[in-house]
Amino acid sequence: MIVIVFALAGALLGILAARRRGGKALDIAQHAAVYAMVFAVIGVFVTVILARG
Repeated sequence: MIVIVFALAGALLGILAARRRGGKALDIAQHAAVYAMVFAVIGVFVTVILARG
């Protein structure tokens, strides 16, 4: 659940970052995908830390 929330938040931040830089549709999609993957990995680490604690 945490991973999904982080991935969605990352995608939203990626969209906003690409729009701020004046990107076209494919730029926005790429930023959203990359940010979502990075944030999902961070979410996995957070999940593991919370599960161990």
